[in-house]
Amino acid sequence: MSKTVTGEKGMVTAPHRVASAAGAEVLAAGGNAIEAMIAMAATIAVVYPHMNGIGGDAFFLIGEPGRPPRVIDACGAAGSRATMARYAAKGYDTTPTRGVDAAITVPGAVSGWKLAAEAAKALGGRLPTGELLADAIRLAREGITVTRSHARMLATHLVDLRAVPGFAEGFLVDGKAPEAGARFVQARLADTLDQLARAGLDDFYRGDIAAELSIDLEEAQAPVTRADFAAHEARLRDPLTLRLDDATLFNTPPPTQGLASLIILGLFDRLKVKRGEGFDHLHGLIEAAKRAATVRDGHITDPAFGGPVAQFLEPSWLDAEAAAIDRKRASVRLLPADRGDTIWMGAIDAGGLAVSFIQSLFWEFGSGFVSGRTGVLWQNRGTSFSLDPKSVNPLTPGRKPFHTLNPPLARFDDGRTMVYGSMGGEAQPEFQAAVFTRIARFGMEPGEAIGAPRWRAGRTWGEGASGVTIENRVDPDVVAALEGAGHNVLVLGEGYSDSMGHAGAIIRAATGRVSGASDSRSDGAAAGG
Repeated sequence: MSKTVTGEKGMVTAPHRVASAAGAEVLAAGGNAIEAMIAMAATIAVVYPHMNGIGGDAFFLIGEPGRPPRVIDACGAAGSRATMARYAAKGYDTTPTRGVDAAITVPGAVSGWKLAAEAAKALGGRLPTGELLADAIRLAREGITVTRSHARMLATHLVDLRAVPGFAEGFLVDGKAPEAGARFVQARLADTLDQLARAGLDDFYRGDIAAELSIDLEEAQAPVTRADFAAHEARLRDPLTLRLDDATLFNTPPPTQGLASLIILGLFDRLKVKRGEGFDHLHGLIEAAKRAATVRDGHITDPAFGGPVAQFLEPSWLDAEAAAIDRKRASVRLLPADRGDTIWMGAIDAGGLAVSFIQSLFWEFGSGFVSGRTGVLWQNRGTSFSLDPKSVNPLTPGRKPFHTLNPPLARFDDGRTMVYGSMGGEAQPEFQAAVFTRIARFGMEPGEAIGAPRWRAGRTWGEGASGVTIENRVDPDVVAALEGAGHNVLVLGEGYSDSMGHAGAIIRAATGRVSGASDSRSDGAAAGG
């Protein structure tokens, strides 16, 4: 069971307790929530290398008290050599998922840290970058303890990853996958992080690290060039906003699926479900998720290439969609079956500054390509692109990929602020909705809401069959009611499954009291400053 932690001086939560400790230390030293998050982001990139890293992307949603929240979009675009003609000549019908050819996009995470550090200083932050990265550097150099999920994911995917350039040297020990509990050293990554601490975070894109990365990419014949690094920068953007009766919700705009997360909650609120954990709760969220996914899959793309999406959060549109939901029967709409592992983390400091953050490689261990000179493992976020030029997200140099990442934040009319989120690929909106509705609509404490059984809808088995995969702690009567309504239900043999995401949440009341939790499905913890 996930435990609710309370305090008065701020709080952080992360899916690895060492990352939580790094953030809590920053808060205790007088740092603000953004500084705490940068320290956590660097640390978790080291201790959870299968889920995220500095070769991936990141998004911040920052809520300063009394001001509109801001988004840091640290998503990298496709490299200048990432053309459809290139992949067609190599015989690909779809974008590759592993190997050098899957290292399609510039990693944006470090640029997000840089922009976040500037925002932190503007709000009174005073801790130097070297201090924020110190724990990550030490852990990479001295070694981390391999977690169960790290060992399991490495063993599961080793056949696909072993031959990818740089992977064996970077992640195997004496040619073998390290077991849970083993010590794992990342010396090259430690050197890279140390260089960032001394030379500044921009070195990743326009300095010595960029040069080293570019040499490895050129030698591997990857589609990203040094010029692509030099052209990249993170950007400040406005969030998408949804108004409910008692709260305003915020999430990240395209190319993320933040729109889908907000649509689900906007539709569910209109269903006026009275009791949590029953058929109406689960069925309502599942059907709302199907409608949200239809919009997401048809409209979310790089905003430089797409149209507006705010109309899907207008009350009139949500009213009509909610009215079309059958309260008793499952619709035939299908959700995609996709994967995606990442980390979500939250921080709120004693002054009320709140940060919702997410960082990812996309699939476990991303593309598998490791830059030997730097120890940087490359994401495979470019898998989201299509090789069909008529698709919503066609592969084009300089274009950002569709992103499952979407960190949410809520402000309630009674003065509460909540950051919450989960890993889980395209199912993130469903996991977010489960956590939010349990806390905001059915009165659960964060630990109870996060620890309660979760589900995900999608084409999980069978050709074209749409189903609901669910943890085995769900009331059997609810499972029977879902099946009776036409849902194909697969009950897992696990009560707490990694496939249901690693969630977290922190709530700050108007009094300054904070409460939060991390997911017992993860290796995490919530910790006070």
